[in-house]
Amino acid sequence: MAQAALLADLLPRQLSFKHTLQLWFCWRRSGPGNYDDEKLGCLFILIAQQQVGKRRGRIEPRALKRRAKSFPLLVKHRHAAREDVRINGHPKKLK
Repeated sequence: MAQAALLADLLPRQLSFKHTLQLWFCWRRSGPGNYDDEKLGCLFILIAQQQVGKRRGRIEPRALKRRAKSFPLLVKHRHAAREDVRINGHPKKLK
């Protein structure tokens, strides 16, 4: 993607990653050893054709969406945990 962006005078993040992956897999499937400069140049041109739009205002908050639960994590097998509950009762809530 970096080489395709350089040839097209674009930034690499302006190119579609999904499109690049699809082209790469198809190119690799076409046969082993097809790595000459002419075919690579054609691949880079195809990669540079699909650009992504500018996504202004696209900001994701860096926070956890879900609240922490008041119960401990299940760190052993479920059948062993059930047996412990039968013998000792349910564990106390965490605060």
